[in-house]
Amino acid sequence: QVQLVESGGGLVQPGGSLKLSCTFSGSIGSMYVMGWYRQYPGKQRELVATMTSGGLKNYADSVKGRFTISRDNVRNTVYLQMNSLKPEDTAVYYCNLNPTGSRVNYWGQGTQVTVSS
Repeated sequence: QVQLVESGGGLVQPGGSLKLSCTFSGSIGSMYVMGWYRQYPGKQRELVATMTSGGLKNYADSVKGRFTISRDNVRNTVYLQMNSLKPEDTAVYYCNLNPTGSRVNYWGQGTQVTVSS
């Protein structure tokens, strides 16, 4: 049973920063991709950032230069540092884990990020 628990969401003013964390538990191999997705009301989830076990990173164009993904493989944790936040970043953010070569995806419970003055 793989579980992912997220934390770090909240309300922040435009231009501010937040750092999201996601820790997983359960039996997972050493090779897996972790990432962050976000979902606006009434829309499908979209990719924000991913990071492989080898350290390769991928970002959505809308967050490049503002968001940074990192992971601590020893602590089974992935982070998303969000700087220069904009109102359009307001969404529910979900942590994702995908074992390399697998079609299975594991998801966190979601955490609300609201950017507003």
